[in-house]
Amino acid sequence: MGRRPEVFVRDLSMAEGQRLQRITRTAKDPVRLRRAIVVLMSAQGQPAPDIAHLLKATDDYVRQVIHAFNERGFDALNPKRSGGTPNKIDEQTRAWICAIARCDPRFLGQPFSCWSLPKLRDYLITAGRVTTISVETVRRILHERGVSWQTTKTWKASTDPEFTAKMRRILDLYDHPPPGSRVICVDEFGALNLQPRPGRAWQPRGQPVRLRATYHRDHGVRHMIASLDLTTGKIHYRIRDRKRSIEFLDFLKTLRRRWPGQTLHLILDHFSPHKHPSVRAWCQDNDVDLAFLPTYSSWLNWIEAEFAALRYFALNGTDHRTHTEQDTAIGDYIRWRNHHAKPKTGYAINSKIRHPDYPFKAA
Repeated sequence: MGRRPEVFVRDLSMAEGQRLQRITRTAKDPVRLRRAIVVLMSAQGQPAPDIAHLLKATDDYVRQVIHAFNERGFDALNPKRSGGTPNKIDEQTRAWICAIARCDPRFLGQPFSCWSLPKLRDYLITAGRVTTISVETVRRILHERGVSWQTTKTWKASTDPEFTAKMRRILDLYDHPPPGSRVICVDEFGALNLQPRPGRAWQPRGQPVRLRATYHRDHGVRHMIASLDLTTGKIHYRIRDRKRSIEFLDFLKTLRRRWPGQTLHLILDHFSPHKHPSVRAWCQDNDVDLAFLPTYSSWLNWIEAEFAALRYFALNGTDHRTHTEQDTAIGDYIRWRNHHAKPKTGYAINSKIRHPDYPFKAA
């Protein structure tokens, strides 16, 4: 039997030769590197048996690489990856797993109100959806389909029959303050009792700050009445022992003295002191307009975000022993904040509440 005719790679251009050299120097995939070496050595005139001996490969392997490169070029250097074992769980079953995971287990006759992964796996097998499946596979399928373990939350929708009109008026005041006037958000913050407040701080790992526990809180509570001036972005406040209409009216008088000659548009909720006859009468006589929020819609009051920041930066992580100490901490934070304040513009610009059809009605 005669010797097989020798096989060599086709003639390479200078650019192709340089590219092959780069691949042999930089390729991280061992298959791609090995094939590039075969082609480069063949281009240098070495026969297939010599290349096979050097690389500890078979002659047929070397010839296959050379033939493939001659036919397909540099694409032949890339390894063909196997797709792995096919999925044993088809798409319809995966969709069913996600649908069952989103169901209340009680609707399916189970004696619990939420799924755990083992309980979900057992139900899938018992119900005949699958013959066998691991907890990890269930977790991975849910993750791939965007189904995650989440905390349930409550939401109280407004029952105000004039919700849309009131909301539009508030947004219009935010967007277009009337000339010669001030738009001011007003609300109460508290109750301010004395207690250790959990918070966050940078600490060495495993060494959190420890706060005392309190069983008796006999120092009473105080209340803060505050306003947010949208023109400057500054907060003005008073801390009082009570929050009756008397204290609220006194606070409004301080706002009136602060901005004489300007109409004050106050955005506030339906807390009873805000609507007391004495408050309404005084506001009518002193050019103060009361713009009430829709019921259950405190999120429309811009000052609520400032209260969240106040609680986070001035109170969380503290353990004040006296009201004087706590009041001082609140005052220090508000002075710092007012020093960095900027005018308030652009309330919820990209929110769905800006849509003309909000609140959306069910079809």
